Amino acid sequence: MSVNLATALAASGASVGLLDADIYGPSQGALLGIPEGTRPEVSGDKMKPIKAHGVVAMSMGFVTSERTPAIWRGPMASGALQQLLTQTEWGELDYLIVDMPPGTGDIQLTLAQRVPLTGAVIVTTPQDIALLDARKGIEMFRKVAVPVIGIVENMSTHICSSCGHEEAIFGSGGGEQVAVDYDTVLLAQLPLAMDIRLQSDEGTPISISNPDSPVSQTFRDIAAKVQTFVSEQVIRAPVINIMDD
Repeated sequence: MSVNLATALAASGASVGLLDADIYGPSQGALLGIPEGTRPEVSGDKMKPIKAHGVVAMSMGFVTSERTPAIWRGPMASGALQQLLTQTEWGELDYLIVDMPPGTGDIQLTLAQRVPLTGAVIVTTPQDIALLDARKGIEMFRKVAVPVIGIVENMSTHICSSCGHEEAIFGSGGGEQVAVDYDTVLLAQLPLAMDIRLQSDEGTPISISNPDSPVSQTFRDIAAKVQTFVSEQVIRAPVINIMDD
């Protein structure tokens, strides 16, 4: 979701960065097709993010081996996240998309408390167990005053590649109900699609590899809604004028 949202925003002409905040399980390098072992250039005390598919990215996977687990306690992971964020030479960006790990732990709290976040996109699947986590995510972001942009329901339906039959194998209406309960919006419903998985594994997001597909159009729709939300947040921001007495 993060990769395809970032590339969809970049395709619209925006300057986009992608921060992989999953310190324990970084995956953005693989999803962007960046070869294993690629390391960022260092300039002074800053690292230069790696560019792929029109997006500049930084991940823990770029500074450690992909096969080496980060066996760290919470404060160490939080410190690593802050380094990736503040010691990366991002340049002038319109959007910085942050791919969060699951849950509501140290990484989420560190980011929410240290960075002025414009908003959060909650990604869930339709079944009740996943929706419990989605609700907790919304509650957490609201407690730290981070607006919720909306909800994306992933794996909403499965379409049989042989006969075309569509079935809601994980249940239906869950993401929509959570959106109603929390007075937010359902941004999109994404299918459980083979193309998304194949292109992700090959390191070419589907919004790049097959931009004319219905799924790619859905990602563009999500990106457009995010852009609208962000622009409205900027308009609402207070303007402070300092005048001489």
